Amino acid sequence: MIEKHLDIATADGAMNSFVVFPEESGPHPVLLFYMDAPGKREELLNMARRLASVGYYVVLPNLYYRRTRDFWLQERTEAAMAVMYGHMHALSNAMVTRDTAAMLAFCTAQAAADASRVGAVGYCMSGPFVMAAAAAFPKQVKAIAAIHPAQMVTEHADSSHLMAPQLRCESYFACAEIDKWAPPATVAILDAALKAAGTRHRIEWYPKTEHGFVFPQRGSIYKQDAAERHWERLFALFARNLY
Repeated sequence: MIEKHLDIATADGAMNSFVVFPEESGPHPVLLFYMDAPGKREELLNMARRLASVGYYVVLPNLYYRRTRDFWLQERTEAAMAVMYGHMHALSNAMVTRDTAAMLAFCTAQAAADASRVGAVGYCMSGPFVMAAAAAFPKQVKAIAAIHPAQMVTEHADSSHLMAPQLRCESYFACAEIDKWAPPATVAILDAALKAAGTRHRIEWYPKTEHGFVFPQRGSIYKQDAAERHWERLFALFARNLY
């Protein structure tokens, strides 16, 4: 595979990103990989490589680039978590939608990428971001997945569940059984909004899991069987819609 570390020019600056794609048989459908709150790190790069290995042009940006180019949560100390939350709360759907526009423009200019076929996957804080991407770019974004997503229902005008009528793609939501960021009542509101909008979607509960269960470096929270199921679902979702 081919890997690159590069900057993507956005409306707000240079967004340092990791790009990985197969050497042969391009151009490849594009997958936008939106990070979780702990930041862009080798663990996520390995996940991007796994997606690329089955035939995708994967772009993994550092969404915190407006504040830092190299943050990732190495230890879950109180001080480090406070820094992480500061970065996370400084983001908005509008900001990431601008970043998505920049990523799509970048991919359009790449010979190895087919930016007419785009999927997106977001973890944790990025669940709302993939919804915003699909709502903003319905002609290009054909499928989205939100994995143990956070804050999908809020009181703000840009709440994810309010975007349901704008979706034109298939969506998948992997929800942990134990997750304060996405409790059953919240997920029920999201589900009702998606059903009312008549958009293709699937919400799947992962029994006996906690928020973060897909990440191998999360210690006892990581559940290999559940993580592998999430990979199966991603591969099937993107194959249905991008090939």
